[in-house]
Amino acid sequence: MKLTKSVIDRLPIPETDPTFYRDDEIRGFGMKVFPSGVKSFFLEKRINRRVKRITIGRYGELTPDQARKQALKLAGDIATGGDPVAKRRRAKLEEKTLNEAFADYLEARKDLKERTRRDMRASMDEMFSDWLDKPITRITPAMVAKRHKEFGEQRSEARANLGCRYLRAVINFARARYKDDEGRPLIGENPVTVLSETRAWYRVDRRSTVIKPHELKPWFEAVLNLPSRDIGDYFQVLILTGLRREEALNLKWPDVDLKGRTLTVVDPKNRRDHTLPMGDYLSALMNRRKAFSVSEYVFSDSAGRRISNFRYALAAIEKASGVRFTPHDLRRTFATIADSLDIPAYALKALMNHKSGADVTAGYVIVTAERLRAPMQKIEDFVLKAAGLKPTAEIVELKREVTV
Repeated sequence: MKLTKSVIDRLPIPETDPTFYRDDEIRGFGMKVFPSGVKSFFLEKRINRRVKRITIGRYGELTPDQARKQALKLAGDIATGGDPVAKRRRAKLEEKTLNEAFADYLEARKDLKERTRRDMRASMDEMFSDWLDKPITRITPAMVAKRHKEFGEQRSEARANLGCRYLRAVINFARARYKDDEGRPLIGENPVTVLSETRAWYRVDRRSTVIKPHELKPWFEAVLNLPSRDIGDYFQVLILTGLRREEALNLKWPDVDLKGRTLTVVDPKNRRDHTLPMGDYLSALMNRRKAFSVSEYVFSDSAGRRISNFRYALAAIEKASGVRFTPHDLRRTFATIADSLDIPAYALKALMNHKSGADVTAGYVIVTAERLRAPMQKIEDFVLKAAGLKPTAEIVELKREVTV
């Protein structure tokens, strides 16, 4: 049959599976009729030793004559060695937007923690919001260099570096994922490499703020006088354990062994569960919290919600003590104190839950929580003595000697 308008209009609608109708005049040209009533023109041709079906378009949007002309054009392209299917696929991939590539990246990276995902999304929205709907293949080195420079000058050098590192990761993923039928990446060199080639990355010195020993007393006094005892307890736990902000916030009561005096961070940054012993003061603090707890979280407010907002508490502590700090500064303070007390390197690594790196011997040393109990108590004692919460020396009552 010849697929004319009158013939197509009379084609029956199938009840279940689509039905195919072939044209007698143009070899491979035909129509696919769906149970939904949609009728679509196609062309079937052997391309690279395989028969491929190319969708031309819907009937109604295209007339039979228009579809025939397109079919003949496609057939001519194929006859001269072209591959319309590959061209269409490549064109579709080349239109992948940054937002789509980012979504595919997050879907593929099952190992990313939820906080990392949130940070990446916030950074992309903050720095590249006007690029999210732009095809990723159209992001150029010049665009990256300009955005990095302007964002660093106007907002934050550290955030500019971070945003471009995230962008680099997404584009590297896209280069590996989006390839043509011959396996060639659709994206050439990653445009973010221009920052390395021109040495344009901002030099951002690693933060080194710690609470000094003489600042611990006013700091503790301010913490203990906070209106919210929950936040005060939270800050004390950070400085007495060296836990990261989220690690402490996510602690749940099943992770705390009050009898064994240990706490366990489940699935931390390095994916290795981290068990720490609790010193005397910390153990008493946890027992007190447990007695009045109304939530599964160790650090929750009176309504049972996990605490989250520290802005006002940080400002209140700074005002009362003159000590400005961030939650991560407390982890750095813990590590600095431990080092000053000559805590063995293996114990300090274990307390901080750091990987051993190239230290082969350390890989054979199994450090249990009990082996860390003495170093942990030593650190706690130092902090409490500096804070004035524990005597700096043992007081011994001397008996008066009676002379006869």
